[in-house]
Amino acid sequence: MSNTWSIIQSLQPFLQVAWEKSNFTSPTPVQEKTVRDILEGKDVIAESPTGTGKTLAYLLPALHKIDLTKKDVQVLILASSRELVMQILEEIRIWSEGSGIERAALIGGANVKRQLDKLKKKPQIIVGTPGRIVELIQSKKLKVHEVNTVVFDEGDQLFSREHQKEVDQIIKSTLKSKQVLVFSATLSEEVVEKAMERMQSPITIRVKQDVLRSENLEHLYIACEEREKITTLRKLMNLENFKGLAFSNNKNQIETIAAKLDYNGVAIGALHSDTTKQERETALKRLREGKYPLILATDVASRGLDIKGLTYVIQLDVPKDEEQYIHRAGRTGRAGNEGIVISIVSGLEENKLSKLGKKLGITLNETNLYKGSLT
Repeated sequence: MSNTWSIIQSLQPFLQVAWEKSNFTSPTPVQEKTVRDILEGKDVIAESPTGTGKTLAYLLPALHKIDLTKKDVQVLILASSRELVMQILEEIRIWSEGSGIERAALIGGANVKRQLDKLKKKPQIIVGTPGRIVELIQSKKLKVHEVNTVVFDEGDQLFSREHQKEVDQIIKSTLKSKQVLVFSATLSEEVVEKAMERMQSPITIRVKQDVLRSENLEHLYIACEEREKITTLRKLMNLENFKGLAFSNNKNQIETIAAKLDYNGVAIGALHSDTTKQERETALKRLREGKYPLILATDVASRGLDIKGLTYVIQLDVPKDEEQYIHRAGRTGRAGNEGIVISIVSGLEENKLSKLGKKLGITLNETNLYKGSLT
């Protein structure tokens, strides 16, 4: 076990075993700065970029504090999307192995009866979407009066107007003395204010880890005519070890590209506001299994996605600001793996991308495709 983090040795044995199995050599900055405070019972608001280990930062102390003698829900984790809920549930499975801790996921749109069957197993930790959690609390199927830790993952989404009412209902239903943890890749002052109103003297931690200037991440661009973008994308998909996520600001453009690629015999996934949950799940499953080389997505539809081993992020338009570039680029080059961000730009967009690169302080190198490789 690494000696770089003595706190691991103070955790429950099952967590120490999981840490050894994970082959992590040291904690990430957000873990280093939050775990001790969370273990001490403090309320925490933490901002840290995508892919920096936020989930584990709250899971380690939350799992450590679960009392196995109690068959009540003690930890409640809220997330805004089905995908994020399932990703967190998988992390709970890995890190609680051999502990005897029961877990359950409660998601809107899924089979309620199956979820009620899971509740009969008396889970001590639950992860779910706000709507379904409120629905089950109101119907008295879910008892949260013993919940002593409430986590808001992607706090910027959960403290938006859309979820405000449900969030307040959940907070009121849990123990008055509970610990509240808010984690997000980006936190506006408005979100911080809303969170603080619902917390007890929280500690605010902001980790500005420089994701973009990581040695593992390369920033490239290909200049071409607008009409050549789809052909360029198709050629990129033939690169060795290509597993990509392509972004567009335009839902209609995504549908057009997907249809044209399909016509040319290239099957890909597409995620946008009109995609059904079933279509989303199928697309993600096929990408993870290597049946799709690529998923095309809008920024909103891709929120909460963590696709392991993603080698390329492709931008079919120039991001509207620095934050959007950071969010997109942060999907690849994670956990020590190498990643490449490629922007496909037309003549007019090249200048816009160059200005954005200067603001971000990154070097954007022009590249071309030659005999199936990047030059």
